[in-house]
Amino acid sequence: MTLAPIVRRVLGDGPFAEMGEPALAVADERSRTVAVGGDLGHIQWSGSGTADSRWTGHRIGVYERDGLRCLHLVRSGYPVRSLAFHPVLPLLAVGTGHYDGGYFFRGELLLIHLDSGDVVSALQHPREVLGVEWRSERALRLALAPCDDWENPQAHEQGHAAVVARSDWSAVEQGAIGAEELTATAKPVVQPDHSAEARRFLADLAASAGRQWSVRRRVWAVEGTEDGRVLAALDGVLAESWLPSGDLLWAVEDEEGGRQLVLASDGTSVWTNAERHGRREGGRWETSAPRLARIAVETGDVLETLSPGVFTVLVAGGRRTILRPLGGRRKRPERLLMFDLDGPVDGPEVSHFDLFNHPFAVRHASRPYILVGSDPDKPHKDKWVTALDTDGTLRRLFPHSWAPQEHHFGGPGAEIGQSLVYAGAVHHGQGLQPGGAYVVRRSLNGSVQWRHRTDHPATALDTDGDTLYVAYNSGALTALDANDGSARWHTELKIDGASTTALSRAVAPQGHLLIGTVDGRILECPARP
Repeated sequence: MTLAPIVRRVLGDGPFAEMGEPALAVADERSRTVAVGGDLGHIQWSGSGTADSRWTGHRIGVYERDGLRCLHLVRSGYPVRSLAFHPVLPLLAVGTGHYDGGYFFRGELLLIHLDSGDVVSALQHPREVLGVEWRSERALRLALAPCDDWENPQAHEQGHAAVVARSDWSAVEQGAIGAEELTATAKPVVQPDHSAEARRFLADLAASAGRQWSVRRRVWAVEGTEDGRVLAALDGVLAESWLPSGDLLWAVEDEEGGRQLVLASDGTSVWTNAERHGRREGGRWETSAPRLARIAVETGDVLETLSPGVFTVLVAGGRRTILRPLGGRRKRPERLLMFDLDGPVDGPEVSHFDLFNHPFAVRHASRPYILVGSDPDKPHKDKWVTALDTDGTLRRLFPHSWAPQEHHFGGPGAEIGQSLVYAGAVHHGQGLQPGGAYVVRRSLNGSVQWRHRTDHPATALDTDGDTLYVAYNSGALTALDANDGSARWHTELKIDGASTTALSRAVAPQGHLLIGTVDGRILECPARP
């Protein structure tokens, strides 16, 4: 059953929220609209990467200049390089593309019909389009990157200028512009960075409408409390708390932002972790220490900070929390760190962790569960679902893949009774295949109770015990019957008509759903739309 989603409340909303980090923005005085190209980022971090398959965070948005309402939102497979409104027609030309890292410069020329929202990819073959400029109603000038950098070390600083003419650009069809129309001599080209200018422009537009604009992206974790508050971890924010009134109570800022939230055993504080990426400082790569902190839910005060030396994944179960260290590129086994309010204590040794094979965040877990490879030299192979017993020893439960011929990647999960429900994806040499993602329910002896195949990997899931609520990186939300895996309802997540994607999800103690989106917003929705 397909239903329209009901969003009761949106927290962390703001103008141009759909765009994430803006790359460029242009205005059209004739139509009183604004076009923005932006990037929501990847949906992977050091502790989980499976959901990033088939994902693109590049967006093109068209907004009313006066009310700032989003009129059209388009996903792009490539970064947005240039934007140009047609001088007469309701048409927006968009140049996109990037270097693929090994050989080709790929991209598209997109034509967005502003009267219908239809999108046409006009080039016959992929090509990075660095610039678009309307010379007249009929002539469009394109600046194109070279096709590749084979035997051409200057390719990254060159471009080809071609003028393409059409009597009616609104009639251009898919792939209608062939390579013969794009032939031109390579010349040096400047590729300016418009992001700072775009930021100022969007801030000024928001201010003129009496609103404030700032970038919010990727709500990695969201939790509800018994008194109706909402906790979240997101880019640039280690943790934040929202009151039942919808007001922001506190926020703890961080250079990267929190990735997980785990309520501490005292019931009044929450653990959260922040990874660190290398940054170039003065010609050298510098990396600050990962951050693991316990924060008071009432006040937002940082009560303590741990420094395990490497980034760690939080694994919770029952009233216990453990740290699983991520040893970077080292393949050697690592020891779990068992801790809560008394500080970390060495636990059992486990195999190396990688962000595709070993993510296994189980909600409502009665004890900590982790994925462990059997071979220390090849920890990604022959993975087992294991449980940490009360005496601190790991006990194997069953192989992660129920099909011996398939290699499965990890994903989010939940415990229901004497069983585990978890999502994942099947490895394939050519990437994720149709039907290659799944949700499965298995007894603790490994028997499969049911499985549900999908085309897109899950970003998050939670359950109220009767229904399993699953979010996918396509923007879809599905409710599955926990007993047999059948679909109870299915919907596409939208806010005011514009599509978005759930990155985190939780069933609040009050029974409604909390959804953290990839564009930095938090949604409160009924469990049954």
